[in-house]
Amino acid sequence: MIRVEHLQKKFGNSEVLKDINFKVDENDVVVIIGPSGSGKSTLLRCVAKLENATSGDIFFNDTKMTEEDHKLCELKGKLGMVFQHFNLFPNLTVLQNITLAPILVKKIEKKEAVEDAKYLLDLVGLGEKAGAYPHSLSGGQKQRVAIARSLAMHPQLMLFDEPTSALDPEMVGEVLQVMKKLANEGMTMIIVTHEMGFARQVSNRVLFMDGGHIVEENTPDELFDHPIHQRTQDFLAKVLV
Repeated sequence: MIRVEHLQKKFGNSEVLKDINFKVDENDVVVIIGPSGSGKSTLLRCVAKLENATSGDIFFNDTKMTEEDHKLCELKGKLGMVFQHFNLFPNLTVLQNITLAPILVKKIEKKEAVEDAKYLLDLVGLGEKAGAYPHSLSGGQKQRVAIARSLAMHPQLMLFDEPTSALDPEMVGEVLQVMKKLANEGMTMIIVTHEMGFARQVSNRVLFMDGGHIVEENTPDELFDHPIHQRTQDFLAKVLV
């Protein structure tokens, strides 16, 4: 579904991504781990075309995603992304936040969009919050609404950029449960996270990044139990305590 070849990203003289190569097949759940500043979020933003790579190529379903491609908007419409911060519109209800893009961008009839939004709110356990405003929600609830909003566009691939990092610890579990449900239902996902237990449980492949490189890539059991590279071993020794 996604193929990344020789991706490089520079900000000025700083090389943040260095010759990144990996692929994501349909129904894969790929988790990216690594220390802060290793390039994880930048990589995700390049895949989503929120950042333009300095060099290298990204293919979505074998179609090259280029800035000049007239189909880029169509391809980007097949990607859903959930950020660290929820970015909900404070002046709109939960239901309106979810239906806005399907109605305006995909030109879906309002009745259909509302029905779909209510189904998605039930999916994320917030069916009773359709008429609520974001200020009345907890952080975990806001993030679950953000997930439902992304799902409302019916993406083929979901990208999660540390979706629990801005949450209080007691709210992390409710968001991870929704993501586990999506994984069990076959949603293709790329997830940047610091939640190691979750990464091991939900993924079928883990990438460890450091210094702008993919240092190691393996199944979760192999990477967490038998890391090959010393840098991976050092990182895991510090976070798996």
